[in-house]
Amino acid sequence: MEQTTSMELFFDLVFIFTTTQLAHYLIAHPDWRGAARTALLLALVWFVWIYTAWGTNWLRPDQAPVRALLIALMLGSLLLSAAIPDAFDSAGLVFALVYVTLQVGRTVFALWAVQGQPWLVDGFQKTLPWFAGTSLLVVLGAVLGGALQEAVWAAAIVIEVIGLSTGFPVPGLGRSPAERWMVEGGHLAERCQAFILIALGESILVTGSTLAQQLDLTMSGAFLLAFAGSVALWWVYFARSAPAAAKVIADAGERTGALGRLAFNYLHPVMVAGIIVTSAGDEHLLRQPGARVTTAAALFTLGGPALFLAGHAAYQAVLLRIRPTSRITAVVILLALVPVGVGLAAPVAACATAALAVTVAVILTDRFRSPARER
Repeated sequence: MEQTTSMELFFDLVFIFTTTQLAHYLIAHPDWRGAARTALLLALVWFVWIYTAWGTNWLRPDQAPVRALLIALMLGSLLLSAAIPDAFDSAGLVFALVYVTLQVGRTVFALWAVQGQPWLVDGFQKTLPWFAGTSLLVVLGAVLGGALQEAVWAAAIVIEVIGLSTGFPVPGLGRSPAERWMVEGGHLAERCQAFILIALGESILVTGSTLAQQLDLTMSGAFLLAFAGSVALWWVYFARSAPAAAKVIADAGERTGALGRLAFNYLHPVMVAGIIVTSAGDEHLLRQPGARVTTAAALFTLGGPALFLAGHAAYQAVLLRIRPTSRITAVVILLALVPVGVGLAAPVAACATAALAVTVAVILTDRFRSPARER
């Protein structure tokens, strides 16, 4: 397997800031519209990152031109992340213009870099019109503003997904279906594992910075609870599933492209979203661990792990062909606890403890389940 280079990891560091910005945006807008907007921003940011990860499967990150590209993409991604707090207000056009520059600029560079490799040239030729079209929709949405911005950005995301699912068909050129993509599956799995680590690192950063503002016994206890929650999510993903999934995708042969598209483009952002929502819940926990839980705080504290486990259940089902019974059961329990916690006026810390207990139960189930029963 081709190892992830230090240049790729350096590029990934930008997205610690990105996930922090997304978590803070959600915290500042704790309602359904804020959640929807956070989801739109996460999807657009994910497109920037995941298509760059696919690109470095085919390009050589240790070569000077590709390094220069990744450094330029880092700079652009920083600007993109800086615009997140006001992306639906004064910074919307900045966000959109940076987005179109990143998506189209990277593809144009790739077309130049892969000359002499016909199948890669063909693929990038077909993706370029789609990236250009959806990026221009993002710009249009920013110009329109308001509810129209949300609708147009959602349409751009849907069109992007349709393009990927159908192989980016272009009249006169045909399609470039994922089933024909020749990729290093293990490398791509390793890249996505790194992003999960980045998101978990961001959650620890948020809790640590909040703790530093008021260090006492109550806050220390809340911090330990939040930290244990992050460790539990790490354990769910990395203890057994990550190496097994990486091996499956690496050995998938002709199915690597199609499996990678489903597992990495579609399912990983669901898990990242779960970590971001959990991070928002951790901030509620650290601010007022003994306060009565609100609906928003309950959804963050219990719904975040539920979203992560739902994404991981689908990931296991797709790659490992395992019936993820424990994860599905955990999702149901966590979601059922939301109205219970609100109705009983439970403290935030109690909801966080329940979320941790359910996640630990999933870990223990994985630990003691025999391989024969996983199939």
